[in-house]
Amino acid sequence: MKYVDEFRDPTKAKILLKEIRALVKSIEITKTRPLYIMEVCGGHTHAIFRYGVETMLPDEIELVHGPGCPVCVLPMGRVDDCVALAETPGVIFTTFGDAMRVPGSKKSLLQARAEGCDVRMVYSPLDSLALAKENPDKQVVFFALGFETTMPSTALTILQAEREGVENFTVFCNHITIIPTIKAILDSPELSLDGFLGPGHVSMVIGDASYDFIADHYKRPLVITGFEPLDVLQGIWMVLKQIKEGRSEIENQYNRVVPSEGNAAALEAIAKVYELREFFEWRGLGSIDHSGVRIREPYTKFDAEQKFSVPALKIADPKSCQCGEVLKGVIKPWDCKVFGTECTPETPLGALMVSSEGACAAYYQFGDLEKIHDTKQKHEETA
Repeated sequence: MKYVDEFRDPTKAKILLKEIRALVKSIEITKTRPLYIMEVCGGHTHAIFRYGVETMLPDEIELVHGPGCPVCVLPMGRVDDCVALAETPGVIFTTFGDAMRVPGSKKSLLQARAEGCDVRMVYSPLDSLALAKENPDKQVVFFALGFETTMPSTALTILQAEREGVENFTVFCNHITIIPTIKAILDSPELSLDGFLGPGHVSMVIGDASYDFIADHYKRPLVITGFEPLDVLQGIWMVLKQIKEGRSEIENQYNRVVPSEGNAAALEAIAKVYELREFFEWRGLGSIDHSGVRIREPYTKFDAEQKFSVPALKIADPKSCQCGEVLKGVIKPWDCKVFGTECTPETPLGALMVSSEGACAAYYQFGDLEKIHDTKQKHEETA
């Protein structure tokens, strides 16, 4: 690749779309129902709407937006835990920017900061470690969240803190794993999926072998896919080709970035610092066994849950918010009763409207809101 424009070429997009339409027409199942393809990663959801990919596809393809945004799947109770830590005297609470506005049951971290808590936005856990060294009289807590993509940076920061003997740095660990999540989706009776677009950034760390069970056990194709419009279109074409040929394999469209074996150094840091939790709570998906990680015993002095009193309460989402159904792909964002009215990026009721990778925010920012409004009205009139 020399220029990103190579992956946004309209001529190549038209060729791919022509091939996709031809494939769809030759797949027998599309005569009775659409083909359901889930993009697992929130980055794909954002790209799909930013570039209008969904509007280009034939009606026989239905894209299902999966739970691949770590901010979006964070349950409300964990946000309340963040606020409780931020309100602890002597604590500087640090977080990535997209987590600042996620609503808790009473307030967000942004509101906590407005009320006087020392909540700071950082760009990496190393920024938090630097703050700890600059403020030895304070306790600096880093809000660690994300899939395997961001796990290594947190792990390497903990290892660096240990080497440097930094005593006032801890991590509130909310890292989650992608494989148990996909398995939970495949086991859900509410969903019938024909294939997956696999997450590019996560796969860069874990490689492709971890997905083999999807093809071997569930007989579904998965194509690891990049984030440019031509990447997404080619990924869809590769999934359709497998369906047409009766294959279920793990393929790598994003091989310019994703090595088959993953990143050995990152995997080593993950294995050294973390261990699997017995279970972890997800927004919309409930408790999923072995889907989250915690900090191993040798490094517990860097674990905020061990150092501070964390409430760890389970808090239900507001009844009007249907983030759970959207996360599971049961409904589209615009099917939610409060989408675009009570729930907007300025006044979000749920996490999916906060993060730039959230399906609701992507629909709101890039979707045809007038068309969505008309469709919602028709549904309400016929209900």
